Amino acid sequence: MELLAIISMLALIEFIIFGFQVGGARSKYGIDAPATGGNEMFERYYRVHYNTLEQLIVFLPSLWVFGYYVGQFWAAGLGVVYLIGRVIYAVLYIKEPARRAAGVLISMLPCWILVLGGLVGACWRLFGA
Repeated sequence: MELLAIISMLALIEFIIFGFQVGGARSKYGIDAPATGGNEMFERYYRVHYNTLEQLIVFLPSLWVFGYYVGQFWAAGLGVVYLIGRVIYAVLYIKEPARRAAGVLISMLPCWILVLGGLVGACWRLFGA
C-alpha cells in the first residue's frame, strides 16, 4: 500500500502548491483576505484550488478503497493520471477557463473508475465470488 500512500501525499502536495499560488495571486492582484473575488485572474487561481479540494474528497477515499479491493498498482496508475489531469486543469483554467475541459476529463475519469471499481470490489468480496 506504499504506492497509495505516495500518490496520496503527492495529491496533498499538489493541493498545497495550488494554495500557495492562491496566496501569490492574492498578493499580486491586491485581493485582501477574506475576499475571494474582485479580480478575474485571482478568481481563476482560487477556483483551481477550491475545485481541487472538491475533487480530493472523492479521490482520496476511492483511491484507497480501490487499492484495497482491486489492486494498489491499478489504483496508483489511476492516481498518476488524476495528478496529471489536475495540473492540466490548473494550467488551462488559469490561461483560459473555457478550455479547462481536457483537464476536467483527465482528472475526473480516474475518480469515477476508482469509485465504481472500489464499490464493485467491495461488493464482490462481501457477496463472495
